[in-house]
Amino acid sequence: MTRTKPRVVLLGKQGAGKGTQAARLAEHYGIAHLSTGELFRERAAAGTAFGLEAKRYMDAGELVPDDIVVGVVEECLAPGGPLGDGFVLDGFPRTLYQARELDRVITDSPLDVAVNIDVPREIVLDRLAGRRVCEQCQRVYHVNMPPAHDWTCDTCGGRVVQRDDDTEEAIDRRLELYETETVPIIDYYRERGVLVVVDGVGEGEEVFERIVKAIDARIGCP
Repeated sequence: MTRTKPRVVLLGKQGAGKGTQAARLAEHYGIAHLSTGELFRERAAAGTAFGLEAKRYMDAGELVPDDIVVGVVEECLAPGGPLGDGFVLDGFPRTLYQARELDRVITDSPLDVAVNIDVPREIVLDRLAGRRVCEQCQRVYHVNMPPAHDWTCDTCGGRVVQRDDDTEEAIDRRLELYETETVPIIDYYRERGVLVVVDGVGEGEEVFERIVKAIDARIGCP
């Protein structure tokens, strides 16, 4: 019997649209969505030592250390955890070590596909430098597409601000780290035969349709 609930990893530079597309994929396939970035920010807001330590790295434009990231993801993937029989991972893995650790954790239910959303550097720089986020509900805006009234969220009325890790200095550092530490996992998944590359330039709906088509081809959906 063909499974229709895929196990997916989304790859791509910061600002490639992974978070938006992961949320849509989760709804489309009825699978769980795990965003490590959101999880870390939530724990930081709660004042936990783990969350505050992760936020310190993120605000500086640094990758969160592997032992912190792998530990929380493994907890979510444990039997009875929130990921069930299908999932889309957004923001993990970001290093070759994390990719190998993920394979170790999901040995009994291997990955179906790793989707690399390909967006040129100059486009993600513009997206990130102009990104603004609601402090309460995390809805994302852009300086070119602001909320209707005085940087107040259209959804919940919260204050819309620039995140600490979206300054130009932090963005440049994150992209440098992506090139040196994250790009090798693309080769890793290519060697395993699960990598697909999707053009991430264009309207969100167009990119979403490309990703769904690529995933369906991998899991045998018509």
